[in-house]
Amino acid sequence: MKIYCETILNYRTQIISSLTEVGQAAWDGLLALQSDANPFLSYAFLHALHETGCASIESGWQPQFLTLWDGEELAAAMPLYAKMHSYGEYVFDWAWADAYQRHGLEYYPKLLSSIPFTPVTGTRLLARDDSARVALIETLCAVQVNSKVSSTHVLYPPEQQASQLKEAGFMLRAGVQFHWINPGYASFDEFLDTLERKKRKNIRAERRKVAEQGIVFRQVQGADASANDWQFFNRCYAHTYAAHHSTPYLNLAFFKRIGATMPQHILLIIAEKNGAPIAASLVVHDNNTLYGRYWGAIEDVPCLHFETAYYQPLEFCIAHRIGCFEGGAQGEHKMARGFLPQKTWSAHWLAHPSFADAIERFLERESGGIASYIDELNDRNPFRTATGTVNN
Repeated sequence: MKIYCETILNYRTQIISSLTEVGQAAWDGLLALQSDANPFLSYAFLHALHETGCASIESGWQPQFLTLWDGEELAAAMPLYAKMHSYGEYVFDWAWADAYQRHGLEYYPKLLSSIPFTPVTGTRLLARDDSARVALIETLCAVQVNSKVSSTHVLYPPEQQASQLKEAGFMLRAGVQFHWINPGYASFDEFLDTLERKKRKNIRAERRKVAEQGIVFRQVQGADASANDWQFFNRCYAHTYAAHHSTPYLNLAFFKRIGATMPQHILLIIAEKNGAPIAASLVVHDNNTLYGRYWGAIEDVPCLHFETAYYQPLEFCIAHRIGCFEGGAQGEHKMARGFLPQKTWSAHWLAHPSFADAIERFLERESGGIASYIDELNDRNPFRTATGTVNN
């Protein structure tokens, strides 16, 4: 699928199918100007997804990145894909696609601005200034009309950018994730002391069950991860998908590539029993936030998941003074471990007027349900003194 647009204002518009057309220096230079940047938006991460075939035309992710140029300077850019399915997105529109099909209409291809397989909030409208960002939104609007796609979806933008897209005619959809906030704990025990007694007791019991099995942990930074470490992690990752009768989105080549090209952001946590690895998790981090990503095990040990995917990363956050641990998509069970609900956003444009009206009414009803759900979650705050609640 090819998409087209015209020159917007004084910017030259280019739609690229490979980040090599921009170059790492220009892409990461623009990213460095963003207040809502994260490692998943980096050239290294995105290019690894494309080059290893995880997010490619063959896998149903056709890169069609929007770029705006001021002479030879990259003024604005947007990760954008033409998609033939809705896998790997975490904001679900399967019912919308089904409704189109039942009415004899094509829902795919659609346009999607997102980081593939990564439900993490971050800028989707990279721009050097406000003027370039406005021009980028205008470019997107021209693209979606001229390309005659069914719809455009911008997933996990920051709230301010979601509001800008709403002003441009997009409909907003709210969601919920669970994040752990670190106000500056000196130790894991200090964090535990802030929780209700039952929550504190349960966490200590879960950690004790793992320790009593003689399991020890290695926290391996990306630069220190060996080929064997990556092979074992990939085995764990694939095993998790197999247990859910699903196919992994990512592959060993991708994991090894990000370990080599962005090692400062990569942490492997490997659980070992009797000197042999039995489980592993992968987290991504910068100086401010740690992002829980993937986990798996080849041996069934009670509470090992919580220790490997939650408590070990929490200890890493505390030791390195990282202020937030984003636990990934879904999971009310995270609240019992000190995670609190946080609202997320997505923005949607549909070309068909009748379907746009129907989905707008649906989103209004859904929004009320999300607000009530967050209120309910805040009422179950796990801390002794309620903190971190979300406004609706």
